[in-house]
Parts: sequence; structure tokens; C-alpha cells
Amino acid sequence: MTEELVTRECIILAGGFGTRLRTEVSDRPKCLAAMDEMGTPFLKILIQYLIGHGFTRLLLSMGYMHEMIIDFISDEKFPAVFEFIIETEPLGTGGAIKKAVQKSLAENVLIVNADTYFDVDIDQLFVAHLEKHPLGTIALKYMENFDRYGSLEMNDQKVITSFNEKKFTEKGLINGGVILINTKALGSYDLPDKFSFETDFLKYRVTENQVRGFVSEGYFIDIGIPEDFKRAKAELAEFYRR
Repeated sequence: MTEELVTRECIILAGGFGTRLRTEVSDRPKCLAAMDEMGTPFLKILIQYLIGHGFTRLLLSMGYMHEMIIDFISDEKFPAVFEFIIETEPLGTGGAIKKAVQKSLAENVLIVNADTYFDVDIDQLFVAHLEKHPLGTIALKYMENFDRYGSLEMNDQKVITSFNEKKFTEKGLINGGVILINTKALGSYDLPDKFSFETDFLKYRVTENQVRGFVSEGYFIDIGIPEDFKRAKAELAEFYRR
């Protein structure tokens, strides 16, 4: 087993304002939204998932109401090392990743969204990534009849060939919000301080064959809108109560 499979590090993007979820969660960051009658925050479920898959160092990229997130982490005393990266102004997903990677100690770091749960086979994701050593390997989810997400195209060699805009799609693959990034490769690019990681960066790397896909059939939920937030409160119970 390689060192990458033993020592794992993850960047959690928790800097969003949660505007679309304000009708359900108005007094805290959406990642701290209570998912059951005991008040279990969504972020706790996500962190327990990551720790359960061997991640020992977690870097939280935060902005809006970051004090509440730091207090929550301090009170919980999770068995992991935490680093807090604070955005004094919104940097976009790309700017947040760029800033967080500067504190990363791993050559390959997982990046996840703090409002998304995707039950990916992490061991196999690392194996697939380390086999080809691309810039990044994105966990992809097959979906039908969707318009909330943009779709991706991938060839037979598992190389992503295009990122498509959001529109109604009968069936296709979406970016599941979980990506394994080679930090040295990322550091070779001259990146701005504010940008979207997918729209302004990844979509332009497809001609370099440096972004690969890893299809997962695992459970996926994004709590960013009220409809899916309510669904997650019912469906996620089987994961964190077992």
C-alpha cells in the first residue's frame, strides 16, 4: 500500500453564503444545518465520513459565519488535525482552493464541498488517480433528467473531454463535488486570486488530457436547495446512525 493510501488530507470548501437555503437555514452556515431532531450538523456527518476513510488532516476553507464553524469543530474534538483558512472576501471555489493548497502537506489532496455528501470508494479513487498521475481526478455521478448541474463528457480512457453548461439533460455524468488534486501540478499554473475552479480552470485543461473521471454509484446529495435539504434529512439517517 502506498503512502498516499495511509496519509490522507482533505480540503473542505465551506465558504458559501447559502443564499438558496435561507428559507430553511438562516442563522448559521448551511454546512451546520441540523439534519435530525438531535441537531446533528451536516458538517459532522461529512467529517465523520472523511475520518472513517482515513483522512487525518482536514483543511476548512471558510468565509461566511466562519466563527460558528470553528466553535463547532473545537467543541466536537474530532480525532483529526484541523487547519482553518479564512476568506476575508469571496474568492470563488478556485481562489479558495488556491489559498488552502498553500497549507497542504500532501502531494495529492482531496477536495470536497461542505454541502455535499457523495459516498465514493475513496481507496479506488486514489488508485485510479495514482495510476495515471493527472492534475485531477473527479468523482462523477450518473444522473437522469436533471437541470441543476452541468454535465461532463468522458472518453474510453477515462479522460474528461468537455464540461457542459447547466441545462436540462436526460442522462449524463455530473461533477459530484469530490476531486483528488495533485498539488504540485496545480502549483505549476499561474492562477488568479479569485476564480471558479471548474468554469475558469478545469474546463480549459481538457485539451491537456490532465483531468480524469472516476464514476461512482454511491449515494449522492447536495443540500444547497430546500428540496434536496429536506430529502437529505430523511435519507442520510441510514449513514450516520449505523
